Amino acid sequence: MVDGATTRDRRSRVRSSGAPRHRSPEPAESFSASFTALGELAYEGAQVSASVLDLDSGRSLLAIDERIVLPTASIGKILLLIEVAARITERDESGYGILDRTARDLVGDSGLWQHLQAPSLPVADLATLVGATSDNLATNVLLRHVGLEAVRLRTESLGLQRTALLDLVRDSRGPDDAPQLSIGSVAELTWLFRSLAMGSVVDTLTSSRVLGWLSLNTDLSLVASAFGLDPLAHRGADHGLSLVNKTGSDSGVRSEAGLLRGPRAGVAYAVSLQFHDDGMTARLRALDVLRTIGVDLLEYVH
Repeated sequence: MVDGATTRDRRSRVRSSGAPRHRSPEPAESFSASFTALGELAYEGAQVSASVLDLDSGRSLLAIDERIVLPTASIGKILLLIEVAARITERDESGYGILDRTARDLVGDSGLWQHLQAPSLPVADLATLVGATSDNLATNVLLRHVGLEAVRLRTESLGLQRTALLDLVRDSRGPDDAPQLSIGSVAELTWLFRSLAMGSVVDTLTSSRVLGWLSLNTDLSLVASAFGLDPLAHRGADHGLSLVNKTGSDSGVRSEAGLLRGPRAGVAYAVSLQFHDDGMTARLRALDVLRTIGVDLLEYVH
């Protein structure tokens, strides 16, 4: 935990990290295609939110409803990884050891552990699975181990007010469950990724560990689809590009946040869409918009 003055300072920086809503700050021409694509999708009934910061200066390059709170699906798992990484850095015994999966942890969809024979894995290996494949089973086992309340307290200590991991992963959500796995504002998510890049999330070692896990992410289907990187091997620079990202996908929800560095510049970015996922056309439309943003990001850094 951090003291009150530090928390207030961090919250102030988060709140001031974006431009006013519905405004694309200069240089607008760099992201004019993104601004147009997101605007058209919004006119069609979707909720859209986007934020892009220059990595070195922190200058806002794109800001569209960046402070509203939208569902972010699996992006909230970053907050769990920060808590786990901090415990390893602090040499807390809960950051080590081998954890068993149990029947109550079981869940489908994303991840590999549900398909493996190993009934137990080390804490760091589970975090690696979460970073690489957004592993739902590994997420639930880690959450049971560290506790959702600890993740909430860590999130608050970072000064995040509109971003949260609300629940464990469930195959279905009932009336007594949180309606979403996670929520967030893109202003806070871009601040968080830039802070990770600067080594200021808890400390340098914790930030580096979280970025290491996320650098294994195999989902390049959203914004990152425009970068031309190998989904299974992109930890090193490729044609001068370096990417660390986390995605979130659910019915009617597509969200991505990350860091993209190129020969000319670097950015922290976050985009969230909530749309009527009532057919393949609507889904592909959302994916096209996300790829358009990726193209603008690529042109800015490269």
